[in-house]
Amino acid sequence: MTITAKLKIAAALSCAALAVGCAPMATQAPTQARASVSGGKTEVLWLGQASVRIKTPGGKIIMIDPWITGGTTTPAPYKTDLKALGKIDLLLVTHAHVDHVGDSAALAKMHNTKLYGPADMMTPMVTLGIIPAELTHRFNKSGSVTPLPGIKVTAVKAEHSSILVWNNPATNKNESHVAGEAVGYIIELENGFKIWHMGDTGLFGDMKFIAEYYKPDLVLAPIGGNFTMGPEDAAWGIRNWINPKTGVIPIHYRSNPLAKGTLAEFQAAMQGSPVRVLGMTEGQTLEF
Repeated sequence: MTITAKLKIAAALSCAALAVGCAPMATQAPTQARASVSGGKTEVLWLGQASVRIKTPGGKIIMIDPWITGGTTTPAPYKTDLKALGKIDLLLVTHAHVDHVGDSAALAKMHNTKLYGPADMMTPMVTLGIIPAELTHRFNKSGSVTPLPGIKVTAVKAEHSSILVWNNPATNKNESHVAGEAVGYIIELENGFKIWHMGDTGLFGDMKFIAEYYKPDLVLAPIGGNFTMGPEDAAWGIRNWINPKTGVIPIHYRSNPLAKGTLAEFQAAMQGSPVRVLGMTEGQTLEF
């Protein structure tokens, strides 16, 4: 089934409304995904930065790195109302930086849904009272979980840091707490389709191993630079080590003035590669 792009942007959102501007759309048509479950599709909604909502072929909703209300490019109506995200069956966070942990605790409580994340990130979130222990699941790199029927999530390496900044209500001052190490996720859906959400990462040699061993169909790769891979590094890794069959969705750019990488630069660096670049605009959904 050919991937089709559907814009799900509220009427109030326009290119002019985005201070950082709108990215050009990819012109390449992605390849077919594997056979779906009972005719279902995989839907990927990009909400800015690394925040992604996935609807699985079985109809489950997975939310990753939900920096929503504080997101600088989060589209309306999500930015002002977390309920606009709809039901959430699974929450995943790659690390504790605010632009990733974001609204995860609030969403876990709202939907009575467990938040899955790196063990040493979850521990301070519980001990500080940010989230109840019963709404968390701790795991770590190379650890796999089956949080929903037919869905498997494996934590994999990411070359990045992690620290939790928490506002102490007793002092009204921000505190910094050690929060373990960042991870990425290999998410295998009910029909075998695999998505690699890299989280925040620099280029590292084990990307080749991860690609060869887990064989992701679709990769969500940061390209902003400064804190993560820039367009050239990301393109080199995708072209030479990963080569996902369905394509690559660039994320983690346009939301921070220090992360200056652009979709156009990434597309230029990917020239000559058979891997399809699936450029998205915040609020857009792709179907697989």
